[in-house]
Amino acid sequence: MDFRYLGNSGLKISEITYGNWITHGSQVENDVAGECVRAALDAGITTFDTADVYANTAAETVLGDALAGERRESLGIFTKVYWPTGPGGPNDSGLSRKHILESINGSLRRLKTDYVDLYQAHRYDTETPLEETMQAFADVVRQGKALYIGVSEWTADQIRAGAALAKELNVQLISSQPQYSMLWRVIESEVVPTCEELGLSQIVWSPIAQGVLTGKYLPGQPPPAGSRATDENGGSFFIQRLMTDDILNAVQRLKPIAEGVDLTLAQLAVAWVLQNPNVASALVGASRPEQVAENVKAAGVKLSVETMAAIDDALGDVVVGDPSMTAKSAPAGRPT
Repeated sequence: MDFRYLGNSGLKISEITYGNWITHGSQVENDVAGECVRAALDAGITTFDTADVYANTAAETVLGDALAGERRESLGIFTKVYWPTGPGGPNDSGLSRKHILESINGSLRRLKTDYVDLYQAHRYDTETPLEETMQAFADVVRQGKALYIGVSEWTADQIRAGAALAKELNVQLISSQPQYSMLWRVIESEVVPTCEELGLSQIVWSPIAQGVLTGKYLPGQPPPAGSRATDENGGSFFIQRLMTDDILNAVQRLKPIAEGVDLTLAQLAVAWVLQNPNVASALVGASRPEQVAENVKAAGVKLSVETMAAIDDALGDVVVGDPSMTAKSAPAGRPT
């Protein structure tokens, strides 16, 4: 496993981060989830990412149980706040001071830890003054409940405004967690240059594009039984926009490229995002331990200029690069 610094901080994280978005507490049984975490640790992964909203807090509990007994100082544990949790009351979502300060306490309790290494704003809250949000995050850091702060799916302008306030408050905003893959490159023209300027790194989610970049979905054929595309509890909603023949045909054109560099399609996809120097880590989940062992083989891989160009040629115009998609994908108001 290789390691990279997260933003302009001294914190090193593993190039592969184990994430439990739609697996722990919902898609797989807890004992299997524990086996996946153990496989991640055995593979050298030290960084684990979750969020309070995943399985309505259950994912944090599963991760906390799975990491119990590990040396805390050897781990990087990340979580997030924004989306609704609990019964869905008027203050059970967003980035108000009330919700942030209450949510961090719940996350720490479920994760069985005194602090998280990174506490992230899971989206931008259009209904709370940014000054209130950043002050609350600063207080979480000063209370010792988080070491660093980050954001997820913020636009370049939002990141710039948040970074300015963080600097005034003397806290370290060091990361952005966006969706990024060969097929979804919307961060490249605005978010990445802004983060490079301000000293933030990317921790990217869905580098395998919800499993589409594994090549298991074939054009003109129904998705395999038991796959994410068929599982209403496993993220089938998120994968639908990718299940077009144009995209699936393009993915099949990647197969000889992957074979040429002795990688699986999934490994090629993860390695591809790690070629971006502003990416500190790729978030990878798993429903089986063997998936973890396979995905970590992408760490440390260097793809040639010729391979990167061949990937671009194979995918052609199915790639989405419009930077406005970050804002368009965000909720217009605080969810309930």
